[in-house]
Amino acid sequence: MKIPLYNQQGEHVREKELRSDVFDVPMNESLVRQVVVASMAYARPVIAHAKTRAEVRGGGRKPWKQKGTGRARHGSIRSPLWKGGGVTFGPSRDRNFALKINKKMKKKALAMVLSDRVKDNKLVILDTLELGEIKTKRMASILEKLPSRGESLLIVVEKDVSRVVRAARNIPKVKISGSSSLSIVSALSVQYIIITEGGVDAVTNMIAKSSESV
Repeated sequence: MKIPLYNQQGEHVREKELRSDVFDVPMNESLVRQVVVASMAYARPVIAHAKTRAEVRGGGRKPWKQKGTGRARHGSIRSPLWKGGGVTFGPSRDRNFALKINKKMKKKALAMVLSDRVKDNKLVILDTLELGEIKTKRMASILEKLPSRGESLLIVVEKDVSRVVRAARNIPKVKISGSSSLSIVSALSVQYIIITEGGVDAVTNMIAKSSESV
């Protein structure tokens, strides 16, 4: 299959041949949802944490002797029974929300999302992305000439990722990703994906290699 390839002036220069096993994959919403949930669970931070009696400061000394006081026996003022003591069965930072998902499923789901963007004409391929000096104005002028003008978009490049990030980080609704770190969550979070020709080749090799190796 072929789709238009643009230059930085927004001109259609030629057609780019895309592999059908990467950019023409039927959508399976169940698989995509499974991979998205697993990806977000893996990135979920563990914030809530209650200290156990072992973590609360103090309580190393027995508060009073075992017998003869008439009071209940205690071994530490940091027992869960005491005010200021540890918490029993409270939330712990040791929790792990990660869900297992294999590489083949991740790459297949990413291929489905990219294929869906191609079908909706929301995948824009640039022959190259040469900025010269790192200026937001320069990046904004390039984006203004492309079909994705004014929409939320993800720019995928195979090199000089940090330069592109610095040039585009002050532009609203624009995200940046390297081709090797392209994720399904970032691809789904925008309306358009702008990717360089080199980025297309890198993503194709990454997905195709994963499919062949499993």
